[in-house]
Amino acid sequence: QVQLVESGGGLVQAGGSQRLSCSASGSIFSFNVMGWYRQALGKQRELVAVITRGEFTSYATSVKGRFTISRDNAKIAVYLQMNSLKPEDTAVYYCHLATSESMYWGQGIQVTVSS
Repeated sequence: QVQLVESGGGLVQAGGSQRLSCSASGSIFSFNVMGWYRQALGKQRELVAVITRGEFTSYATSVKGRFTISRDNAKIAVYLQMNSLKPEDTAVYYCHLATSESMYWGQGIQVTVSS
């Protein structure tokens, strides 16, 4: 059993910053890709940022230059530093982990950016 535990999030003013954390626990020792997705009210879930085991990173155009994804291999954890937040960033953010065999999702964490 593998669990992804997310922390951070909450309410922040536009232009502010927030840091999300996701830590994997259970019978897992490595990953191919970890990342963050988000789903805003009334919209489809979209990819925000990913990081591979080779430390390659990729970002959605809408967050590039504002968000930074990083990882901790020892902990199998991933972080998302969000700067210059906009109201359009308001969404439920989901941590995602993929191995060569399985995919896992966090329960989601709310990020609300006020204007």
